Amino acid sequence: MRLFIFGYGFSAAALGVRLEAEGWSLAASFRRPEDSQRLADLGVEAVSVHDRQGLVAQLKAADAVLVTAAPDAEGCPGLRSLVPAMAQGGAFPDWLGYLSTTGVYGDRQGGWVFESSRLAAQSMEGARRVAAERDWLDVGKGMGLTTTVFRLPGIYGPGRSTFDRLRSGRAKRITAPGQVFSRIHVDDLAAGLAASIARPRAGGIYNLCDDEPAPNSEVVAYAAALLRLPIPPEIPVEDANLAGPAQRFYAESKRVSNARAKAELGWRPAYPTYREGLQAILQAGG
Repeated sequence: MRLFIFGYGFSAAALGVRLEAEGWSLAASFRRPEDSQRLADLGVEAVSVHDRQGLVAQLKAADAVLVTAAPDAEGCPGLRSLVPAMAQGGAFPDWLGYLSTTGVYGDRQGGWVFESSRLAAQSMEGARRVAAERDWLDVGKGMGLTTTVFRLPGIYGPGRSTFDRLRSGRAKRITAPGQVFSRIHVDDLAAGLAASIARPRAGGIYNLCDDEPAPNSEVVAYAAALLRLPIPPEIPVEDANLAGPAQRFYAESKRVSNARAKAELGWRPAYPTYREGLQAILQAGG
C-alpha cells in the first residue's frame, strides 16, 4: 500500500509513521529544492509540485492521498496540482483526505458544533477552508473519488506543545471570559485518519478532536505544574498584545463534537483530554 502526501508536515509525518509500521510506503510533494533531500532522509519518495509527470506517476501508484496544504487566495494548491494530474493519469486512489479546520464553524459562544452545523467562518482563512472543502467534495463527486474532509482544532504533540513555550519563556496564560477550544494530540489525529482509510466513505466529514474543550489558562497552568515551573500570571486577552491571527482565535469560542468519528470510524482518542496528552509527551521526554 502506498500513501501520497501533498504538504508533508507535522500531521502528515505522524500518519506516515503509523502507516509505515503497517508496511505502507510513502511519497510526498515538495516546493523548495532543499526539501527534496529532507524527505529522502526520512525515507519518503519526493516529487516536485512542478513535475507534472512525476505527480501523475505518484498518483497512479497511490492507494491513498492526503492533502494538508492550506488554501491561498486562489484556492487549494493541492487541488490545482493534483486534479489535473489525476485526470491525466486516470488515477483513482481508494481514499483522498483533506485536512480542514474547525475554524469553518466560526464563533458559537461556547456552544457545541457538529459536522452538520451551519458553517459561519469569521476570518479569511476560515472562509478559504470552507471553499476548499466544497471544491474537494465537488471534485470527489465529479471524478468518483472517495473524498473525506477532516475538521481539526489545535494540534499538539512532541516538540509542539505548551511545554516548549513554557521552557522558552514564551507561554502566555491568556484569559478570555467563557472562551474554550478543542485540541487533538497528533497521534490521535493520525489514528483517526488511519481509521478512515480503513473505512473509506465518499463525502464523509469528520471532526477529529479530544473529548474536553478547555480554556488556554487551564492548560498552561497544568503544563507548568507538570514541569514544576511557576505558573504564569493570567493576562486578560485585551492586554495580551496579540497579533492578528491570535486575536481572531481568541474571538471565537466553541465546543467541537467528535461523536460522528467515534460512531462511524470506531475511533477513540488515546488522549481524551489535554491532561493525558501532556502527561504522555512528558513521559516520552518531550
